[in-house]
Formats: sequence, C-alpha cells, structure tokens
Amino acid sequence: MKRALSTLPFCLYGLVACHAMAGSMVVDLDQTLPDARVTLDQVRRGAAQPMQAAHLLPYIFEPAPRPQLTVRSAQGHWDWSGRGELHLEVQNAMAWAVTLEIDIDGAAGQHLHAEVGLPAGPEQTVVVPLQAISPRAQGMQVGPPMPFTDAAGRRLLLATKVEGALELGQVEAIRLSMPSPQAAQTLLLGHVDTAAGDATLREAYAGIIDGWGQYMRGQWPEKVDSDHALRAAQAQAQQQLAGEQVRPGLFDRYGGRMDQPAFNATGWFRTERRDERWQLVTPDGHAFFSLGVNAVNPDGRSYIEGRESMFRGLPPDSGNWAAFYGHGDDRRPDAASRAGIGYNHGRWFDFYAANLYRVDGGDWLAAWRKRALDRLLGWGFNTLGNWSDDALGGAHRIAYTRPISIRGDYGNVSSGYDYWGRMPDPFDPRFAQAAENAVANATRDVRDDPWLLGYFADNELAWAGQGPQGRWGLALGTLRGESRSAAKQAFIAVLKQKYGDPARLAAAWGIPLSSWSALDATGFAAPEPNAAHPAIAEDYSAWLRRYADTYFRTVAEAIRRHDPHHLFLGGRFAVHTPEAVAACAAYCDVLSFNTYTDLPQHGFDVAAAAKLGKPALITEFHFGSDDRGPFGKGVISVWNESQRGGAYARFVTAAAADPEIVGAHWFEYADQPASGRLIDGENSHIGLVGITDLPFGGFVDAVRAVNLEARSPAP
Repeated sequence: MKRALSTLPFCLYGLVACHAMAGSMVVDLDQTLPDARVTLDQVRRGAAQPMQAAHLLPYIFEPAPRPQLTVRSAQGHWDWSGRGELHLEVQNAMAWAVTLEIDIDGAAGQHLHAEVGLPAGPEQTVVVPLQAISPRAQGMQVGPPMPFTDAAGRRLLLATKVEGALELGQVEAIRLSMPSPQAAQTLLLGHVDTAAGDATLREAYAGIIDGWGQYMRGQWPEKVDSDHALRAAQAQAQQQLAGEQVRPGLFDRYGGRMDQPAFNATGWFRTERRDERWQLVTPDGHAFFSLGVNAVNPDGRSYIEGRESMFRGLPPDSGNWAAFYGHGDDRRPDAASRAGIGYNHGRWFDFYAANLYRVDGGDWLAAWRKRALDRLLGWGFNTLGNWSDDALGGAHRIAYTRPISIRGDYGNVSSGYDYWGRMPDPFDPRFAQAAENAVANATRDVRDDPWLLGYFADNELAWAGQGPQGRWGLALGTLRGESRSAAKQAFIAVLKQKYGDPARLAAAWGIPLSSWSALDATGFAAPEPNAAHPAIAEDYSAWLRRYADTYFRTVAEAIRRHDPHHLFLGGRFAVHTPEAVAACAAYCDVLSFNTYTDLPQHGFDVAAAAKLGKPALITEFHFGSDDRGPFGKGVISVWNESQRGGAYARFVTAAAADPEIVGAHWFEYADQPASGRLIDGENSHIGLVGITDLPFGGFVDAVRAVNLEARSPAP
C-alpha cells in the first residue's frame, strides 16, 4: 500500500544508494518513504559540515543556470488532500543569504512556485502554503521580514508569496533550485513534511504592528516604546533642528540664489535659458533650483477592518481618539495598483496623526505644520511637492505646487499598463468639461499667489503599455476599444482621411480588411508594428502624437484661461513615449518626470528632451531600505539606512549639474504605514521621518548637506 507524504514525513538524510542516470543523479531513499526518490541535476552531495545537526545533509548547488534537487513520487503522485502547508528543514551553510526557489508540481502541468531568501545562520523551517498567497492579499505590498520565531520558539521562514494552482490530490514532485548561482552554494536539508491548515501564515501576520504603527518584531534607533519616549525624542529632534538654519544672505525670500547675476523680475515663477543652462527664476528675479518633497501631509492611515489580529495596542475608538478612526473604500478594479489587495475597505486608523496628537495634544495639526516647514527649510528644501498640505503653501514660507486631478464621467482607453487606471479619452467632449472644472477648482484660491511654482496635470498616466511593443500600447488599445469610443472614432477618421479606401490600409498594414466598418468591432486585433510594414509604426506614431496633443492642449488652454501667471509643470511622466513627451513640451512650460533610477539621467532621454526646448523637473525619486520598520524598500533600494544619504547625494548632485534639469522632488516626507497605505497597500521605508514623525537623523544630515551644496556655492 502506497504511503502518502501528507501522513508520513521523509528525511533527505536517509540515503542508501546513488547511481548516475542520463546526465543527472538519482538517489533512492530508504524505507522511510519507499515511493519517493531524489534526483540531482547540477547538485551533489557534500561533506559533513562543522556543527552539522544529525538530521541535516549537505547538498552543494553548483554554478549553473538552475541547479536543482527534485523529490518525485515513484508511484506517480502523492495525495495531499486536506493539507495546507509544506515544511522543509533547511540551513544555509554559506556566510551570506541565498535564494531558494521551491516548485511543487501536480498533474496536467499544475504547479505552485515560491521563492525565499535564506539568511545565513541557524537551522530554520521553510513553510510553503499550498495555495496562491501574497502580501497583497494581506493588505500590503511587501510582507514582514523572515524568518520569525513562533510561540513555540521555532524559527520559521514563511514563503509570503506563492504563485500558481495545484490539485492537492495529485502532487507529483517537489523541486528545490537556485537561480544561476555564480559559485557553489551549500544547503543543509532535513525533514520534509506537510501540515493541515494555515497556522504559520496566520501567526506570521499576527500582532506585528504596535499602537504607534511600528513593526513589533524589529528594533532600530528611532523606535519608541512609550508616549514619554516619543515626546522626549521629538523634543531632542527639535533642539537639533534649531541649529540647522540656512546661512542668511545667500537666497532671496523664495530661495533664489542672490550670488548670481539677477534675471528680470516678473512677480511670478518662470523659466529662462541663460548661458546654455535652463533656470527656474523666482518672482524676485533670481535663479532657483527646486528641491522639493512630495506628500508633506499628516496622513498615516491604514485599514484595520478584517485584520484586527495584525495590530496590538490600538487606542479606543472613542473620546479624543475617535478622530483618528474612519471608514473608506479603495476598491478600483481598473487600476493594476490595487489588483489583489485585500483588506481594502472599511475601518481605518491614522497612525501618523495619532502620534502627532500624542506629542502635541489637541493643537497637533498647527504644531505639525510649523514643525514640518521648519524642518524642510532647515534641511535645505525650497519647494513643497505634489499632494502636500495646502495650508503649508499658504503660510508663504516656501514655494509650492498644485495638482490638477481630472475626474469625471468620460471615456477611457487601455494602453495595457493601466497601473493607476485606464487613460482618459481626450476626444470625448466630457473630458474637456472635466478638465475645465478641475482647473477652475485648482486655481481658484492661488492664481494670484506669487509663492505658487506651478501646476501638474494628473500623475503617471499610462502613455505606454508593457513589453517590447509597449510604445504602441495606446494605439493598439484605441483600436481595440468599443465602437462608441470617441478616441477610436477619431483614429478611424484619421485612417480614412489618409488611405481613402480600406484596401489601401489593408495593404499598408498587411491585414485583411473588407470594409471600414470592420474597424468598429470591439476587440479589433490591430497589428503590431513590424519591419515588413513600416506604415503601421508611422500611423501609430502619428496617432500617439495626436492623442497627447489633444490631452495637453485641452489642459493647457484651461490653465491659461483661469491662471495666466503660473507655470504648467507637465504631466509627471512615469511611462512615456517620444510622442507624449514632445506633445507635453509643445504645451507645457516644464517637462516633469517621476524617475526611480540611480541617477536622473537614467530615467529619461535627456538629450531628446533637450531638443524640445523645455527644461526638465524630476518630480519623484527615492531610495529606501528595510531596516527602519516598514517592510518595503521602495522602488529603488539600497542595502541599509546608512546608504540612503549617499544615494540621495549622488542623485541630487547629478541633477544640479545637468543644464537641462531645474529641480528634483523626493517622494515622500514620511514613511508609509508598515501595514500598507489606503490606496494600494504600499508600505515602504522611504521617508525623511518615520510613522512617529521622528527624523532619520543620519539621512537628513546627508540630505541637508547636499541640498545646500546644490542650491549655493561652497562657503
């Protein structure tokens, strides 16, 4: 009778025979599990290791594209019905972390895939849930650090992301592999077993966030353990800030450089190219390199409904604390940023604002505003970036920007990227009205304020798709849309005007096309550009330019109607095409790019942008790490906190030295909640301050030094 792995564990140590077989090695297990065998491919048995536990056996993964150890059922399959977790005892025998990939194969090509980072150190149990899971399903982008120690004192390393699907009654193999090791890597492997339920998954996320919004299992210098400690640390930070003032006489009141020849003063921020370099110019007529911070606002909200077990020590939702609780719903099926995010609606708690209340009491908001402005100016910044508290700009101590967020019931088009949602259809008359309303609202109270640097239109629109043909995503998506789409009808009209007869278009594109009406079909499969039919790329390029022209012209004209004074700072490109950037340059005063790269010049084509005759502003960048509480490292990461300052300095120095770049804005002011922010579960350590509003001292010291160097000559 065949014994199932789900009821009888086996051990990779119990080896009795070994023989070569067709380029690989097959190892038969002893009678512990007679229906299993181990196959080694670019993996070999190793010698005993010092201090090696008796139940562990060394395996050496050789330098190869994918060295692999496979445990396979000799009888065809195992029956794991009713089981929920795979457990594997493993110890990394190297002095560094290694990546282990775990695949579990089933019938008909089904399989589960997981990847874990094995730290150097003691033995641990790797746990792979036997179903697809991810931190996103727990309400956050990145899961808590692994391994962790459970209540029984066991060292467990949960695979927090598992992809695929598996019929548990038909499990055929377990494969352990490494992705292209550059040198031999030794792992000590032991018992393999399964367990019922999802106890490890639940325990991995249980009680991980304390009442201040901090990760409970970690330690770092800025972490607090009481309200008294929080207040004391805040007082110490304020005392240090008092000595961090920019030298007087170097800058005008807006932060413009007074050591350089003056420009014509118009009373508004503007741009000018002088001596082969673009400059922003302050209302008083001085050169201004914009160093800004995004999202300077007191917001640290995170959903708690449905995952209450994740939190410990939350205050009551009554009395003065009730102000820090609320309800929301951030479910948007058309935005890829929200795909798979669980716990995305219901009751939330604002950790950041609650911590401000703990320090300053009922007057916390006014105290925070003053402190935030003091910090920004003391740290060498001169601009409030996007999504910042409006009242900070109104204080008239620092230049600020305003977003124009266009919302309304108008058509949209998928480019195939759609991270924040589908592209607005600027050919729909309802879009022009929505843009007019958005501009009117954004400009109403600030059109006469000289401290306003300018306006951004939307943010990170999906101008391109993904993959090698991503440039053409918006053209392909337009033709794929419904016949009622205004953009689709506009594109068809352009093609009719150029080709006249559908047969000419069919020949130019190399497609069958019996009539113009065939293009009206929803889901029309437009061809991808190819060398044999250059007209496809030519037509798509012309369409992308027309699309972007229509969008930027509509917004620019609305801005000029409502506010003729201030700069139009572009569309904050993340993904973009040459056509979209050229159209932006035709209607905007400044090209803005969100560039998550090591250097600004690696985020966009500086030479191509320079030919368009407009300066560039970096409107988002950051460098994160995972050693200060939040689990994510941000889009661009460094190894640890001490390296963030150096990365910032290199980026800002490179931006300030580039004659085409007029500023750089950091994203963002405060760390994101470790349990995930409301809109999409992002939870990274990318802030100047933490969720407790305490500055990361070493980092802000480095930031201040390079900011002052970028804005002014050395003393």
